[in-house]
Amino acid sequence: MEIRINKEFCKGCGFCIEYCPKKVYELSDELNGKGYRIPSIARPEDCSECGLCDLYCPEFAIILSKTA
Repeated sequence: MEIRINKEFCKGCGFCIEYCPKKVYELSDELNGKGYRIPSIARPEDCSECGLCDLYCPEFAIILSKTA
């Protein structure tokens, strides 16, 4: 599973961090153009492909893509 975060859509709510059962995400120190702290993909290899991060993201900032 490829995970991408559209940084400019993200509002730093932390739902992806909170709801990920495998703790793939962490809050980073990076700010987007609107001044929100955005998450980082800290452990992509631990992703179980459950899709909860995508489901709960209110800003549609998480993009999940199946890899071959």
